[in-house]
Parts: sequence; structure tokens; C-alpha cells
Amino acid sequence: MNLASQSGEGGSSQLLFANFNQDNTSLAVGTKSGYKFFSLSSVDKLEQIYECTDTEDVSIVERLFSSSLVAIVSLKAPRKLKVCHFKKGTEICNYSYSNTILAVKLNRQHHFFFFFFLVCLEESLYIHNIRDMKVLHTIRETPPNPSGLCALSINNDNCYLAYPGSATIGEVQVFDTINLRAANMIPAHDSPLAALAFDASGTKLATASEKGTVIRVFSIPEGQKLFEFRRGVKRCVTICSLAFSMEGLFLSASSNTETVHIFKLETQKEKPQEEPTTWSGYFGKVLMASTSYLPAQVTEMFNQGRAFATVRLPFSGHKNICALATIQKLPRLLVAAADGYLYMYNLDPQEGGDCTLMKQHKLDGSVEPANEILESTTHDRPLVAQTYSAAVAKGYSEDQGAVGGVGLDDDMTSLRLDEENEQPPMILQTD
Repeated sequence: MNLASQSGEGGSSQLLFANFNQDNTSLAVGTKSGYKFFSLSSVDKLEQIYECTDTEDVSIVERLFSSSLVAIVSLKAPRKLKVCHFKKGTEICNYSYSNTILAVKLNRQHHFFFFFFLVCLEESLYIHNIRDMKVLHTIRETPPNPSGLCALSINNDNCYLAYPGSATIGEVQVFDTINLRAANMIPAHDSPLAALAFDASGTKLATASEKGTVIRVFSIPEGQKLFEFRRGVKRCVTICSLAFSMEGLFLSASSNTETVHIFKLETQKEKPQEEPTTWSGYFGKVLMASTSYLPAQVTEMFNQGRAFATVRLPFSGHKNICALATIQKLPRLLVAAADGYLYMYNLDPQEGGDCTLMKQHKLDGSVEPANEILESTTHDRPLVAQTYSAAVAKGYSEDQGAVGGVGLDDDMTSLRLDEENEQPPMILQTD
């Protein structure tokens, strides 16, 4: 997530970007002095994998899974994308576009044995093959998308792209990146879209609108609504991010408020109806029966799911990005925020409820003393401590917008990503 607009506004003055990789095993951070990667294998320690100080004002840095391939954009050259091999310290290629790069997404395709990336501009999207930087497909004249909102599925069989189909209502365009054709258009919300996220299987898409009160989950590519969750009714908020857990059972939604909601994607089994024996039981039965006579909006509220678990962040008003990861065999909620911290919470997959803050790490790599975690920031609401029941989680021609840039020298045309058991194993070449 690009946090540049937040810098100097009460957040971290150095932090410009933060994002989790495709399987939530590492965190990429872009700063005014360069970029860093951190491993997410431990709660107690935020281990720095790599740091680069050669590029200043890094506004986008995306890593391909756990490989050494990284895509970088700097505020000093916002129309230029660099693809690098960070462990060898070499630049594979660079590419220039007609407008500011707002988002970059990376993926790998085992079926055709290549890696590709997506570049999102305000009114166009480009799909490139990383091996030769060829443009596989261009989606032009998209509705204005100043925030660069888009999502790319990481699944090999169901590799879809989702992006806004309208600037005035919440339509989602779904594009098949394997067959390079439009797959569907989903009328998800009445208000413009604010957030999109695929699950790891590429069969579900979560959406939220600028209103921010309802989160919906649709089947992909069919576009059938599977789940609808209510984040709140008292106030409209700005949804910062949506994220599925890797197995697809949980969905987290963070916003500009202090609360992160975690929803459980399970279909309620219908139980045989029993005759109520108390006054409250009779009242409840009458109330539910009356929903068939109520306005559709009211009935809809009765049928919307509520949060399975919640997190109380020690701040509000900061941009942030969340992830649901399994660390040390336990499910965790991770929140990287514009205040310069990564927050790690426990999630009880059986009971839900209020999640416990386990650790707070500074994104400059230093450790926050334990006794200062709750004292160093102002809380809009107090964090809630609870007893945690440990449980293991289941496992882009000149007139088309972009111009080819500089590639590698002849003696540097072959780069492997598979040293030290990196994934995926293949040779990258540029002309």
C-alpha cells in the first residue's frame, strides 16, 4: 500500500510504502532512503532479509513470492518501473510509461513456465511477460482509477485480475489473465469501490465500497454473491485493505478507524426449528418472521454476518494494510501502518473475539521495548487483553503508453532465481 500521502501527517516521516508478499511470508517496506524486506517467520523478532539504499523515495516495491525478483518505482521517476534481482544487486530491465505508475502486481504461471506482472496506471493496465518484457495485453480507457485499485489472483489455474469498472458505482471488472479476455462484470456495490482482494484459490473476491459499511464476497468467475458482512452501521469509514487467510476461511478488513474486523467464511447449517418455550424465544421467532414484510434494506441487515473477531489498534486515521498469516504454526493478524509499526495479533480460530496484541515492531528494524508498546502511542480505545486458546490454523509502440527501457548487458542475460531453494526455479532473459 502506498503510504506516501501519509508521510509527514503524523505518521512515519520515512515510510512511503508497505506490502506483504503473495503468501504473507515477508514484508516489503519502501522508504525515502531505499527499501527493505523483512521475514515474517517469528513473532518476537522482525528479521531483516535485505536492505537497498541505492534508490531513494521508493513508493512501490513488490517481491515475487520468496524469490529475489523485485519491482521498484521511485517518486523521483514515477513513470519508470525497474525490475531487479536484489540478492545479486543487478537490474534486469526497466520500462517507462505514459503516466504515473500507481500499482504493480507480480505472479508466476507454471502452465506456460513464465512470470508476468501487471502495471496499473490511472486509466490503463498493462500485462507484461517478465522474460522478454513483452506486453501480453493492454487494457485501455478504463474508468479513472486515481488510487490504482486492483487485485491479482496468485492461483495458477484461476489467475484473474479485478479492477473498478466504474468511477461512480461499485462495478468490478474481472479479467482472465491466462486467456487474456474479460471474464465478468460484477455489480458489487452502489458506491465506488474502495478495496478488492482475491483469496489464494482465485475462486473468491472480496469487495468494499467507499461507504465502508458492508463487505461482500463473490464467486469467481461467476460473480455470485457468497457472503455479506456488516462492518458497522454507526458511521461510514474508509476501508484500507481486505485480506483472506491462505486457506480462505477468514477475511480481515482494516480501515481508518482503530478497529480491524475479521470475518469467518462459513455457511450456517440450518438446524431443525424448535418451538420456543420462553417469552424472549417467542419474540425472537416473531421478529425473524416479520423480516419478510420489512423493506429489503432492513431484511438485508438481518441476514448480514457480523465479525467473528476484532482487533483494537493503538491508533486511528493512519493508512494501513493487513494480512492473515500463520506464524509459528498459529494464526496471526498482521497490520503494517503509516505510523511506522508492524503490529502482530493472535487470532483464536475457534472462539474469535478480541485479539491479543503479541508484538509491535518498528519498520526501521529496531525492536520496541515490551513495556512501551501500550505507552508509546495514544489509544482512541484501550487494547483488550484476553486469554488466548492456542489452536493451529489449517493450513505493460510508442502510442500505446509504454516505452521499452534498458535491459541487461550481453554477459548478464541469464539470471537464476533458484539459488538457496528459491521459488520458482527458472532463467530470466531479456533481449
